Amino acid sequence: MTSTSQTSDPTQHQLRVIVDAARERRAEDVVVLDLTEVSSTLEYFVICTATAGLQLNAVQENIREKAQEAGLPRPSVEGPSERWLLLAFGGSIVVHIMTREAREYYDLEGLWSDAHVMSFPEQTADRTV
Repeated sequence: MTSTSQTSDPTQHQLRVIVDAARERRAEDVVVLDLTEVSSTLEYFVICTATAGLQLNAVQENIREKAQEAGLPRPSVEGPSERWLLLAFGGSIVVHIMTREAREYYDLEGLWSDAHVMSFPEQTADRTV
């Protein structure tokens, strides 16, 4: 019953901000998993792919900045490494920024295959540079 078209839901708005921030820095294959029905402690994962360490940092910096503007708390950071960086915004949203190799190896989407995949289509009309 979760719909990403509900703009009055602050979590949906925050997820949209994170997804858009990742895409602004050219993160690929951005996926949002709703874990609320399959986990008692986790709510949402945002998983995306970056090509290398420099892009990992650019993506995470943009996400941190935009998330703060959207009212999310300051994230705790796990890592960082050259392959995977994790941003935890309280207990509700966890962002995984991974290289393609790390993403294939750890296969979070496969591990959490019972989770609902949420749709956040790319927005092209609101593009300002």
